[in-house]
Amino acid sequence: MLTGKQKRFLRAEAHHLDPIFQVGKGGVNENMVKQIDDALEARELLKVSILQNCEEDKREVAEALAKGAKAEIVQIIGNIIILYKESKEHKRLMLPR
Repeated sequence: MLTGKQKRFLRAEAHHLDPIFQVGKGGVNENMVKQIDDALEARELLKVSILQNCEEDKREVAEALAKGAKAEIVQIIGNIIILYKESKEHKRLMLPR
């Protein structure tokens, strides 16, 4: 579980990132979750964009992605979800305590 201070740090780090995944009409599927899990292992922090034609609620999408990838939801702002998962091999971010 992330603390408020850690979430603030991660939001600042994610500010300059572009979304690398989009959730559209098909919603969340197993293949997308696997790809996001792999991307989180490599990057630790990423943004996911929810398109206008997505039929699911953005909070449900965020929770499904976080649960499937075993990641933490840092923030949901507008149609953007920021996810964080500590990497086992490619540790880049040092979270404040």
